Amino acid sequence: MQIDGISYSTILTLLAETGVNLSDFPTSNHFVSWMCISPNKKITGGKVLSSHTRKNRCALAGAFRQAANAVGNQKGSALSNYFHRLAYRKGRKVAIMATARKLAVTVYNMLQKGQLYNPPSQEEYQKSLRAQKVKNLQRTISRLAIKADELAFN
Repeated sequence: MQIDGISYSTILTLLAETGVNLSDFPTSNHFVSWMCISPNKKITGGKVLSSHTRKNRCALAGAFRQAANAVGNQKGSALSNYFHRLAYRKGRKVAIMATARKLAVTVYNMLQKGQLYNPPSQEEYQKSLRAQKVKNLQRTISRLAIKADELAFN
């Protein structure tokens, strides 16, 4: 219940579908692939033809998608910021699926590996976003071969 969006119904659905022991799934990637909420990349000749998720009527996947949608309606947490950033770029449906996958991986790690959910604080999250943007700007400047004297914004 520490994770944003996860409610009693999600936990009950998890218990009904898989139980507490997730040892049938060696990794979190196997777990999300079983639920069909991971991208199904079809690549030929180095070109990605499609990366849509497979269709499945798994109740657990539906529960994680509902939890992701609930996260999208919140404000202020790291998961909701991730959701809103992705929804702005790719659309709400893609953001729901990606956030559902992130939630499923987090739940898997909590149950299987015994890791506690420790989300970053809002300040840490903003600091990491700024560092990432500065790094992207530096990469763009070096790629365009812009010199220091050309950076004047006059």
